[in-house]
Amino acid sequence: MAPLDRTRLTGLILMFAAAFQALWFLLGVRRHSYAAVAIPAGVITLTAAVLIFWVGWTTYELEDDLEGLNFVPEPLDDI
Repeated sequence: MAPLDRTRLTGLILMFAAAFQALWFLLGVRRHSYAAVAIPAGVITLTAAVLIFWVGWTTYELEDDLEGLNFVPEPLDDI
């Protein structure tokens, strides 16, 4: 595996943070029976965790090939 660049490292950190946050929340819900508050809060929290994980995964999987961005603009002689 190639060494991680800054973008991939950021994605990896986001994925771990989202997974840790979701696990921490689920363990807290399991220990207490605040179902009236925990169920809606759980849905919101887990949705946020999934979205953050998805952003992290997408960031981690980005291609770092920027060769296509090197171009020479054509002169505008017809103006």
